[in-house]
Amino acid sequence: MEIQYYGGNCLRLGSKKAQIVVDDNLDQLGLKSITKPTDIVLNTSPQITAKTCLFQADTPGEYEIAGISIHGVAAQAHIDKEGTGATIFTIEADDIKIAVAGHIYPDLSEDQLEAIGPVDVLIVPVGGNGYTLDGAGALRVIKKIEPKVVIPTHYADKGIKYEVPQRSLEEALKEMGMEPAEKVEKYKPNILEMTDTTHLVVLERQ
Repeated sequence: MEIQYYGGNCLRLGSKKAQIVVDDNLDQLGLKSITKPTDIVLNTSPQITAKTCLFQADTPGEYEIAGISIHGVAAQAHIDKEGTGATIFTIEADDIKIAVAGHIYPDLSEDQLEAIGPVDVLIVPVGGNGYTLDGAGALRVIKKIEPKVVIPTHYADKGIKYEVPQRSLEEALKEMGMEPAEKVEKYKPNILEMTDTTHLVVLERQ
């Protein structure tokens, strides 16, 4: 598995069997969409514009596509003007389990945590300012899910035109009380190198 970050909450997860794109609303952020017709697309919010792709999901449910096991767990959206909610996706491939939180309300129930299950890598937004999770909210989610690795997304970036200005990564991490264990262009999670102590990986935007 290889994880790349493209800005906002958009990532590409590359496994041996398929390519997965999460939350590609880059065209709304002044950037170029990365979705290809052969990609599996997951949107944590149904308000993200549909893309031409191999398969697309934006609602809770169990999905098995191209050898990838995907589970969408219903969650309360951080801001839910239309009552559409949000979806936390877990993705299992190459012996790694990844959870993508999206713009959720940070208080997760025991039923939600049971549905999410043990997680190796948690991807969580941290930019705050009322739009999404801030550092404190992200930390609450991290403590509930207890992943081995945390990757922050959706923070201030001069190259991105956010609908609501986001706080800097430095501010968010200070609030979280976490420091990056490493900063890389691509992250290749290795279960043999993970420990019981959660560590934070910062991905450079592609």
